[in-house]
Amino acid sequence: MSDATPILHMLSPQKHMSPFDVNMAADAGYKVIVPYINVTLEEVTPLVQDAIFSRPPDYGTRTGVFIGGKDAILSLDMLEAARKAQVPPFQLSVVADPAGSFTTAAAMVACVERVLKNKFGRDWKGVKVAVFGATGVVGFASSIIAALEGAHVQLVAHRGVDRVIKSAAVSKERFGVDLEAVSGETPEQKREIIANAEVIFAAAAAGVQVISKEDKAIAKKLLVVADVNAVPPAGVDGMELFMDGAQLPDSEALGVGPLAIGDIKYKTESGLFKQMLESKEALTLDFRHAFALARQLVA
Repeated sequence: MSDATPILHMLSPQKHMSPFDVNMAADAGYKVIVPYINVTLEEVTPLVQDAIFSRPPDYGTRTGVFIGGKDAILSLDMLEAARKAQVPPFQLSVVADPAGSFTTAAAMVACVERVLKNKFGRDWKGVKVAVFGATGVVGFASSIIAALEGAHVQLVAHRGVDRVIKSAAVSKERFGVDLEAVSGETPEQKREIIANAEVIFAAAAAGVQVISKEDKAIAKKLLVVADVNAVPPAGVDGMELFMDGAQLPDSEALGVGPLAIGDIKYKTESGLFKQMLESKEALTLDFRHAFALARQLVA
């Protein structure tokens, strides 16, 4: 197996494969990296079987598939299709990280968990979490990770609650977690959510501020707030890029900034690629595996 060239087939349902992910894979050790674009769910099986049947079984773990795109559910469906397409002993390893968001979500939850533990002696059990940007991939994955750890998670809708209701239903069906869909469309609704939250994940679109100075003033129960937005303005007023458990201005809450999260995200994605390359067995990796690794990295 040591002589087998490490090959990574990168599948995207969009018209581009992320250059970020290509670079990460190369730096992690893959020597041949081939992007496939506009890939449909139905095309995953033949692509995977082309990859596994063209190499001896003992080359299998030196062959990998990466699932990209920007749709969490489609990425998970493609991941499952890739897993089912394998015919032991002809196998390969596969990882899903659409828009890098699974590893970002894992890093955010792990970083907040460390602050909760070190500063407040808390774990996730019973913690009230409000997720802003809940319909995005980072919001989707982070809400499920936190709920699996025992948190009470609210998915906050800023434009129509139907989308977060659907997201909660999908999360229940696939992962057995109970997420609460709530409307934050009016100032009054948003203030009530913020006033009762102990942890806030700010995972809205880049350049969108979801927590203002006025919002922080009413967040008397808030322990930790994390922001993945590195594009000005900050998603959380007063959040600094490298903040990692420091007190937010005009607030008693502690902040976790986007570049503190990004450092762990980078190491997590790289680490997953290395796990695939070093494993003696075929792996199938999603955001739960990313979280397990991110947790180790922040410990």
